[in-house]
Amino acid sequence: MLVLGIDTCGPSGTIALARLDGDALGFRGQTEIPGKTYSAQLVPAIRELLAGNEAAIAEIETIVVTNGPGSFTGIRIGLSTAKGLAEPASIPIVAVSRLAVLAHTAKTQAAALDASRGEFYFGDYSGPDSEESLLTRESFVECAAVLGGQVAVCESAILGLAPAATCVAPPTAADALYFSLPRLRARAFDDPLLLDGNYIRRSDAEIFSKPGLRSSPKPAPRS
Repeated sequence: MLVLGIDTCGPSGTIALARLDGDALGFRGQTEIPGKTYSAQLVPAIRELLAGNEAAIAEIETIVVTNGPGSFTGIRIGLSTAKGLAEPASIPIVAVSRLAVLAHTAKTQAAALDASRGEFYFGDYSGPDSEESLLTRESFVECAAVLGGQVAVCESAILGLAPAATCVAPPTAADALYFSLPRLRARAFDDPLLLDGNYIRRSDAEIFSKPGLRSSPKPAPRS
């Protein structure tokens, strides 16, 4: 089974290629894509990676896509590309959380990513039911202090708030492939019609499109 991995959730993106033979995942290569070039470079990079392995898009049997949290634009581009490649040949898709991939790569029970605005994406995988949420700075610092090295981070800004955390390199498409291995073996695929981004936090456009969420002008003082 030829498997393509796509991760465009972070400041830079990656695509990876592997072949699943039985229970073993044979890694074939990975390509990095600079941030803010996803819309123009993602599909050409995929074609180039496949060509370098003497393969074609028609030979892809499964696509693993990281569907967030992270860059709203990056998530949308990664998902739309995965769906666009999958639809003509009904290629199965496995969507994975970037937080879960980070924790799996670091071998920790939790993971955190900078969500900007003093907020943090946080995933807790210590129990049978994983939980992902958006934390304030204060809440994150409290959780990190309790969990210590069981929190995985990949950004220096977060490490400054959680010095005991386990710091690893940012997760990649290759990491997503290895994380998804149990689901690939079980053929536990996602329904592409129901597949959406794992945004956790709504975009600015969604927030400010709701009536009453913008600050109303103060009434003029009475004379």
